[in-house]
Amino acid sequence: MLEVIKQTANHLKEKTNFEPQIGIILGTGLGGLVNEINIAHAISYEDIPNFPVSTVEGHKGQLIFGELGGKRVVAMQGRFHFYEGYSMNELVFPVRVMKFLGIEKLMVSNASGGVNPDFEIGDIMLISDHINLFPTNPLMGPNMSELGPRFPDMSQAYSKDILKTAEEVAKELDIYVVKGIYAGLSGPTLETPAEYQYVRNVGADAVGMSTVPEVIAARHMGIPCFGVSVITDLGVPGKIVEVTHEDVQKVAAKAELILTKMVKRLFELI
Repeated sequence: MLEVIKQTANHLKEKTNFEPQIGIILGTGLGGLVNEINIAHAISYEDIPNFPVSTVEGHKGQLIFGELGGKRVVAMQGRFHFYEGYSMNELVFPVRVMKFLGIEKLMVSNASGGVNPDFEIGDIMLISDHINLFPTNPLMGPNMSELGPRFPDMSQAYSKDILKTAEEVAKELDIYVVKGIYAGLSGPTLETPAEYQYVRNVGADAVGMSTVPEVIAARHMGIPCFGVSVITDLGVPGKIVEVTHEDVQKVAAKAELILTKMVKRLFELI
């Protein structure tokens, strides 16, 4: 596996001659952030050796190299999910490749269901921590010691320093944000009312089907992480309505412009 990761990274280095500082994973409906990147290279996942291919609507499937907020970035326009049938190793493969490309920080974004009764649809939630409710973990199996330790510390899954800077940026730009804990479930079904209640009871503020595996893999490799969720539906008693994937995409797209402004300024400061 390690040799395959290096092989893919070396291919991308040769093709782009570009060393990114920050990796970005763009979630459902948030791929438009790419429009703000001063793009040097855009490569389809299909053209990258050993790379999975995104199968979900709203996930374009490109690796973008360029500049955003004065930083060199590599952005995944479209991510992979456990529910698509990928193994955890396949799912986090791009993050590991990014490490060998040279990233020093990782930003992840997603669309999620809010279970905190104080949240509203369209809120931007800065992720302070997560709860892994996936049935497995990307670090299962033999440990790749060249990537990180057998038992990585997760006491700061999301960088407190970057989180503090993000809060300051939101205040500076007069952008309303909330802060909370993200729970990751496998999907692909949206949660039942009882499951929403369960997720709230175990201490989460929002729930989704991504992010957690990528952050675990990044922290295993010592990469500081920053995460943002767009609250696209509510799993709060009395506010639960039937939701489609199209509904989720529409809400995420509306929040995208605000999020883009915030991320651009954040990258200038970190």
